[in-house]
Amino acid sequence: MIPIIKPLMDEAEANAAARVILSGWVTQGPEVAAFEKDFAAYTGAAHATAVSNCTTGLHLALLVAGVKAGDEVITVSHSYIATANSILYCGAKPVFVDVDADTMNMDPALIEAAITPKTKAILVVHQIGMPADMARIMPIARQHGLKVIEDAACAVGAELLWDGEWQKVGRVWGDVAVFSFHPRKIVSTGDGGMITTPHADWDAQFRLLRQHGMSVPDTVRHKANTVIFEEHPIMGYNYRMTDIQAAVGREQLKRLPGVVARRREIADRYRERLADAQWLGMPAEPAWARSNWQSFSVRLPDQADQREVMQAMLDKGISTRRGIMCAHREKVYSGSPLHAPLQNSEISQDKRIILPLYVQMTDADIDAVTDGLKKATK
Repeated sequence: MIPIIKPLMDEAEANAAARVILSGWVTQGPEVAAFEKDFAAYTGAAHATAVSNCTTGLHLALLVAGVKAGDEVITVSHSYIATANSILYCGAKPVFVDVDADTMNMDPALIEAAITPKTKAILVVHQIGMPADMARIMPIARQHGLKVIEDAACAVGAELLWDGEWQKVGRVWGDVAVFSFHPRKIVSTGDGGMITTPHADWDAQFRLLRQHGMSVPDTVRHKANTVIFEEHPIMGYNYRMTDIQAAVGREQLKRLPGVVARRREIADRYRERLADAQWLGMPAEPAWARSNWQSFSVRLPDQADQREVMQAMLDKGISTRRGIMCAHREKVYSGSPLHAPLQNSEISQDKRIILPLYVQMTDADIDAVTDGLKKATK
């Protein structure tokens, strides 16, 4: 079986976890602090805060951005449901706009018409590792005084050309970016997330909120020479990362440059091997973007049945996944406002499939996938 993805881990991650376990400090502590520092350095971010997963990170980002009950947040339906759920957690409403057919990212041309007096923020998704068009999105947001949250769940290691310089996703072109370390992502800590921001005051609030609103962190109390009684001045959450996860994450981060380079090689190989299959639509990478290729999504011909193609691939021992889901099709969002039809979003869910992509893939694996796809769709 050729799986959809394989996390790249070995004795380095196992030894890092064992070291923390044997240290006696396994929850949020010195390893989390070190991981935050390493991650900020890698992305070029001013501040980084580790959390339990990307969804909790998005929740905190929206809360600190001031999103509350009755507000609206412009976002895309074409994303994992956690994106829209994080808005609902705040009591706000997601306002869905369509995506660009080629990049599957938010179409900037649709944003302005979706803005109302209730709009508080724009939640942009860097979909499956492809950077969104921030150069077009940010001027609209700033003109209308809107906060911008970047859902970078899949995008660690991706880059965007900004003011003539290649910058990594997470340096933050908006106000905050949030990452996922789920096993489907190219940096994994089992589960976990990271928030980056240029705002020191936002970072301080993230740290307070992730630990029950506790005024004194465990690490400070542990090192104190006098007795400290903590306070809880605000309602917070248990959104902490463990030191075990952080130790694994630090090892994963060391691998990241090589992992991204190899994934880009595999994506090039896919395009090369599928060049003669003109009935398939290839994912587009704009000149100003460098994807980490967290996923490689191809557009099926109109006459092809998505499920039948995926089953034919599975019968050959090749795992695939359907196109990214659309939250507005789920019952919980059936009444959410849609700003114009979401045609490209729905087509991307119904007519695309995601191919296997992981560092350990061989050329023979890639050839098996592409040959199987051609036979299943021609």
